[in-house]
Amino acid sequence: MMNEFLQYLQYEKNYSSHTVLSYHTDLLQFCDFLQIPPESLNPSEISSQQIQQWILSLMTKETSASTLSRKISTLKSLWRFLLSRSYATKNPTLKIVLPKTKKPLPAFFKANEMDSVLDNTSTPDSFEPIRNQLILEVFYMTGIRLSELINIKDDDIDLREGNLRVIGKRNKQRIIPIGKELCESIEHYINLRNEIAIALESHLFIRNNGLKMYPKMVYNLVHNSMSQVSSLHKRSPHVLRHTFATGMLNGGADINAVKELLGHSSLAATQVYTHTSFDELHNIYKHAHPRAK
Repeated sequence: MMNEFLQYLQYEKNYSSHTVLSYHTDLLQFCDFLQIPPESLNPSEISSQQIQQWILSLMTKETSASTLSRKISTLKSLWRFLLSRSYATKNPTLKIVLPKTKKPLPAFFKANEMDSVLDNTSTPDSFEPIRNQLILEVFYMTGIRLSELINIKDDDIDLREGNLRVIGKRNKQRIIPIGKELCESIEHYINLRNEIAIALESHLFIRNNGLKMYPKMVYNLVHNSMSQVSSLHKRSPHVLRHTFATGMLNGGADINAVKELLGHSSLAATQVYTHTSFDELHNIYKHAHPRAK
């Protein structure tokens, strides 16, 4: 039953392998608390009180609110699945309330830091340096996710119309406009790539062996490049996504337009960036107004 649920998450809901692993870990911990083997879990024998006792035991271990929230969500998702497949007739998670979590404001790079990296005139005009520079530029100019970037294929780019097609979470497709300078950078990279590297696949970004890049490789090159200009603790592709969104909103972009560009399913996910923008305004006001101190 548990394996069927995990397969449902992976193949029908298209959850990432990382998310599926987290759900699996949560369920194993729940079974361990109940002192029953996972394969012996009987939904009809689980009560709300047992779930509440598990949550209380986690709280005594000073488990964070965000982790608690995820573990409760895991159980809620499991019972929705069990009910939909008629493996259960009652839902003991209905009375379980998710704890309120204070989401940290997303970190982002400053505009001058991005300029320092992207306007680097000392970049050698050879395959790897140009590829790495373009990856930074695409992240910053489009706000796409790491998984979306490594899966871009040549056919996804229309240099004449100036747009990029990406496949996001749950296989949702979206079109992102790209500017003239980025189009020129992509065209230059493709010409250079085709001269030097033999592409064994149709992906835009490839390694020297012709195969597409992998997540850790892209993460490392972003982290190393941004480490040269930023003191942020996090220096990842996702911070570049935050930087794109924050820059768009600070520049006056409509929040619904930013939502569509990011591929968010709800406006709530995009609104976190408005808090970052307000913080910027608050700092400007505090330092600029004579009576604000």
